[in-house]
Amino acid sequence: MFVAPHIEWAALTPVLILLGAAVIGVLVEAFVPRASRRLVQLALSALAVAGALVAVTWRWTVVQSSGPRELVAGALREDGPALLAQAVLLVLSLLALLVIADRSRGEDGFAPTAAAVPGSEYEDQARRAGLAQTEVFPLTMFAVTGMLVFPAAADLLTMFIALEVLSLPLYLLAGLARYRRLLSQEASLKYFLLGAFSSAFFLMGLALLYGYAGSVRLDELAVAVPAMAGMDGLLLAGSALVIVGLLFKVGAVPFHAWTPDVYQGAPTSVTGFMAACTKVAAFAALLRFVYVVTPGLTWDLAPFLWTVAILTMVVGTVLAIVQTDMKRTLAYSSVAHAGFLLLGVIALDERGIGGVIFYLLAYGLATVGSFGLVSLVRTKDADGNVTSEAGHLSEWAGLGRRSPVLAVSFALFLLSFAGIPLTAGFTGKFAVFSAAVAGGAWPLVVVAVLASAAAAFFYVRIIVLMFFTEPPVAEDGSSTTVVRTEGLTAVAVVVCAVGTVLLGVVPSAILAITAQASKFLL
Repeated sequence: MFVAPHIEWAALTPVLILLGAAVIGVLVEAFVPRASRRLVQLALSALAVAGALVAVTWRWTVVQSSGPRELVAGALREDGPALLAQAVLLVLSLLALLVIADRSRGEDGFAPTAAAVPGSEYEDQARRAGLAQTEVFPLTMFAVTGMLVFPAAADLLTMFIALEVLSLPLYLLAGLARYRRLLSQEASLKYFLLGAFSSAFFLMGLALLYGYAGSVRLDELAVAVPAMAGMDGLLLAGSALVIVGLLFKVGAVPFHAWTPDVYQGAPTSVTGFMAACTKVAAFAALLRFVYVVTPGLTWDLAPFLWTVAILTMVVGTVLAIVQTDMKRTLAYSSVAHAGFLLLGVIALDERGIGGVIFYLLAYGLATVGSFGLVSLVRTKDADGNVTSEAGHLSEWAGLGRRSPVLAVSFALFLLSFAGIPLTAGFTGKFAVFSAAVAGGAWPLVVVAVLASAAAAFFYVRIIVLMFFTEPPVAEDGSSTTVVRTEGLTAVAVVVCAVGTVLLGVVPSAILAITAQASKFLL
């Protein structure tokens, strides 16, 4: 006989706010006049994300006073790591939303109509008519809703549903770039195929773990691991496949595959959103699975996880060095950072949970800020017409003289990526590396330090290019320019820059909060 579960609706407030905004956003597309649609969508989305952040803060105080709890018959957990990851996710989502919504010269970074064949007459007509792709706002809200559920999911089915809800809108968003339409549509298809592989591995692992324990709940899987004998192969295979499904989402080697292609082809504002927010959600889910289900499998899974972490750090760093495109350089940098973050997962030490979440915040601020700046640097033809982003690294030469504020801000984010002291990136790396040493993974820390030292080369190379290199003279008369926008990107970049400095100079307050969120509710 079916018994309806008791649902504590107050605890679900953050998710309900975002889901409601996403649904209302779809209705706005149908009923609000086109002229005022963008303003309504932006206001609705920004208020929803801000409201969800307030709700998460409220739930944090509730959990700190009355303790963590199960929600929806054990499908979700409301505990410190989940709420802290959700708070980081919402902060980064709000900043990324500002970059997504910004417009320069009366147009945003999205194609006027997604269904048009690139270069067709229909697309030209839509561009001349000034059509705007305001569907990006409800799609973003649906993605953030899935991301919000992912860190709190306490059974594998809920985790899979959250994975699909966050992924499907991103497949569409990746194919909406205004310029380089074919490259953008290729990115969308490649991201869809990556997501299909991720889902397939995850579902196969889910099935094997259900066959092993007769349950998909993480706490019951954790109880079954030491209690059952004779089925170790099923347990190890299922755990490894679930982890592989999540490693696809964090961009770890060799599961990164087309991730750099997706980052390059997607609209730049969407790339920043994906790179920052998807990583937060995926790593939070990976932390919950590894720390709750697999502590008893440390010796069995360690060779696999150590190999993936080393490959991710080394391959990401080496390939970033040889790139000539700015977005691909940042994409491979993201791959390398996934390797550094894996150290906190492998550590299986309570400090690793807080360290990873702090690192995700530091990395996310630098990522949203850097891609926001990349979206402002454009090429200009001989007639003075501004076109697409300046992708090639050579086009950034001498930018420090033409736009010193932008160049200094970008240099700050690069230094944070490199882990230079007095930036948030240094504090994040120190927290994760310390947890890995405490967990006995000091050989990985040695590799990580060497990879960080090598990675500093290509970050410093870009800084030298901006400030100490003369811009090349193009034969066709084209040049590089920084476009003026409505100012939303500037607001996001300023907040990211201030956060990067504060988390590097005075990180104690945030570190104290992450230390409180260092234990999962079983």
